[in-house]
Amino acid sequence: MYKRAMARDARELHGAWTRFQRHDFPAPAVDLAPFVQRYWRVTWDYATPYRQLVVPYPNVHLTFRDGTAEIHGVASGHTWKVLAGKGGVVGVAFRPGCFRPFLADSVAAITDRDLPASAVFGDHVPAVGDVPGVERFLRAHLPAPDPVAARMADAVALVAADRTIGRVDELAARLGTTVRTLQRLFAEYVGIGPKWVIRRYRLREVTERMTTTDLASIAAELGYADQAHLTRDFTAMFGESPTYHRARY
Repeated sequence: MYKRAMARDARELHGAWTRFQRHDFPAPAVDLAPFVQRYWRVTWDYATPYRQLVVPYPNVHLTFRDGTAEIHGVASGHTWKVLAGKGGVVGVAFRPGCFRPFLADSVAAITDRDLPASAVFGDHVPAVGDVPGVERFLRAHLPAPDPVAARMADAVALVAADRTIGRVDELAARLGTTVRTLQRLFAEYVGIGPKWVIRRYRLREVTERMTTTDLASIAAELGYADQAHLTRDFTAMFGESPTYHRARY
C-alpha cells in the first residue's frame, strides 16, 4: 500500500515565496571584513504560517530579532523555520573559521546548537535592528587577530571556488598539510569537518547546473557511482530531492 504524497505548499513553488519575503545582503565595512562574510536582512509577511527550508553552509551566524540576540553554530544538515505574521531578522554570517576568535573555544562545541549571544559576548547585548547597529556592536567586541582563522577561511574559500577538489586528501595537498591536521583545524575553527565542507560545495554545483545538465552527467562529473547516490546525498543535505529543489526555485 502506497502513501499518497503530501501536496506541496504552493508558496514554495517557482519562486512564489519571493512575494512574501524580502532579502538583502549588505557587505561588511572594511575593518570588519576579516571576520564577517556578509550581513543579511529578511522580512516576511505571512497570513498563514509558512515552513521555510534552510540549507546549511559552514558559517556561524549572529541574529537579532524582536530584541533577542542569538548565536547559531554551523548546522550539519537542513532545518525548517516557521514564519508567521509580519517579522524580520538582521543577521551576521561570519567567515568560516573566523568566529573562533570571538568564541575563544572550539567552534565544534556549538555545531548544531543555538545559544544566547550573551553566552559569548557577555550580558547587556543591545537590541539591534539594523546593520549600522550590528557593526557598532561588533566593533565593541573585536577580538585579537588570529592568523589561523584567516587561513581556515581561505581554505573554505578554496573549496568553494575550485570544483576539482573532491576529497580531503586533495585539499590537504593543496594546503601543504596532512589530512589529520586539516581535520583537527576544521573542527577547531570551522566547526565541521573538511569532508562535509567539500560535499556541501560540490552539491551546490548541482543546484547551479541541473536546469541545463542532466543529473546523471552531473553525478558522473562529481564522482558519484550513479544518479541514485547523488540524489540520496542531495536529499540528506537539502531536505528534498533535486527535482523538488528545482521546482522551488
